[in-house]
Amino acid sequence: MREEDETPKTVMLAAFGGWNDACQASTNLVRHLLTHYESHEVRSMDCDDFYDYQTTRPMLCHVTGSSRIIWPQTAFYEIHISPERHIFAQLAPEPNYHWKEYCQRSLAMAAEFEVDQIITLGSMFDDCPHTRALPVSLSEHGNESPADREYNGPVGLPSVLNAMADEDGLDTASIWVSIPQYLGSDECAQASLQMLGSLSSLLGVNLDTADLPGKAARWKAQADVLTRCNDELQEYVRHLEHEYDMQEEANRLADFGAPQAQQLVKEAEEFLSRMGE
Repeated sequence: MREEDETPKTVMLAAFGGWNDACQASTNLVRHLLTHYESHEVRSMDCDDFYDYQTTRPMLCHVTGSSRIIWPQTAFYEIHISPERHIFAQLAPEPNYHWKEYCQRSLAMAAEFEVDQIITLGSMFDDCPHTRALPVSLSEHGNESPADREYNGPVGLPSVLNAMADEDGLDTASIWVSIPQYLGSDECAQASLQMLGSLSSLLGVNLDTADLPGKAARWKAQADVLTRCNDELQEYVRHLEHEYDMQEEANRLADFGAPQAQQLVKEAEEFLSRMGE
């Protein structure tokens, strides 16, 4: 391996609250890293031109007996993972206006930090059971996940930032997690935990899970209680489990390249299509 291939890339994570952040899973992942590693804010972005304050409202905060208005802002942090490795993170509500200019300024900040790779994070609601591992999609530059290759529809700021970073010649990656929509919008530590695992693999480092496994266990326990109290919801979860297990088995056989695998995948896809009608 060439010496330059052995040098860790300088990475910038980007997570945006709002439409791309179901149950705050992606922004909470960044906050987890900020809390459990040495970190400090290195830059911020003036955001008056990017936000509709009737949609993304400023917050009133009382500190040491005095009140303060906290305005929506974009902050950039340096996070020291180890003495040999650090990363940068961009954390902000998704802006309402001027996305192209916003991304240009974000990439200018990445250039100042000498970033080699942009990794965007996102979470979305989907039809998936809480009783199974939550679906996580990982796409890297030139190697999109099947879900990304097949998707046609609206996109959020992470997709726009990745596209503009690609045009600038940066390596890009995205990590998305799906969260059961039947559980509502409460925070989902299980989603943050699984995204952290994917990020660890992508970076080639073992990131500290700290209290996330315990929080994830409590999230699942609460979901179990909710479903046990509702017969209709129980049946719906069993239906999702069946779909999930069939797709997992089809994927497993397809990986073996067995002669019957393609037929099984086709039957599974036809079944899932009928169930969605």
